[in-house]
Amino acid sequence: MKQTRLDQLADGIFAIVMTILVFEIRVPELSGAVDNQTLFNSLVALLPIFISYLLGFSLLFTYWRSHHFIASILAKNIDTKFSNLNAVFFFFIGLVPFSAHLLGNYSYSEVAIIFFAVNIILIGFSLFRMREYAIKSTTIENMPFTKIENEHANMHIWFPIVASVIAVLVSFFSVGVAFLFFTLAILFNLSDRSTKYTFFVINLFYKESEK
Repeated sequence: MKQTRLDQLADGIFAIVMTILVFEIRVPELSGAVDNQTLFNSLVALLPIFISYLLGFSLLFTYWRSHHFIASILAKNIDTKFSNLNAVFFFFIGLVPFSAHLLGNYSYSEVAIIFFAVNIILIGFSLFRMREYAIKSTTIENMPFTKIENEHANMHIWFPIVASVIAVLVSFFSVGVAFLFFTLAILFNLSDRSTKYTFFVINLFYKESEK
């Protein structure tokens, strides 16, 4: 398989899935004469749906960017196993509209939070497996990278996984805090300096523990 074909498939899947997200937001259907207050209240009632759309869209954007780097920049060629790992990744990406909409409709439910979190975790694991295979495979040529660059790239993959696990645990006490951890996971991957600050803090604790 040519690498460009995989790129085109990835762009198509992400474009479709990100578009489906907005289709889940329905315009309120109100009967009779509708005043401004009634319309405003109906939009406020849709706030959880808008939040889930924001989370889902931002999540997909960060994973599209990560996938593009791994499949088009890190890996200079692909093989059958790499394309199969991509299929698993795309499978879990395709579930995001459902898990995000479930979260939006049942934002008070631990089950909805767990389902959304598990979706993120499975996407993260499949992306990590894809990256590891691209690096260790004897049939795939990689662009040069340093140990530090590799650590920072892995941190971008693992942070949302860890944040999602924490979100599941705290959801039984506060769904609001669970949403906060989902938001932090996305903001972490949107920032170019997040891993730099994270490793700086880790190194501070490491040095303190050695004293």
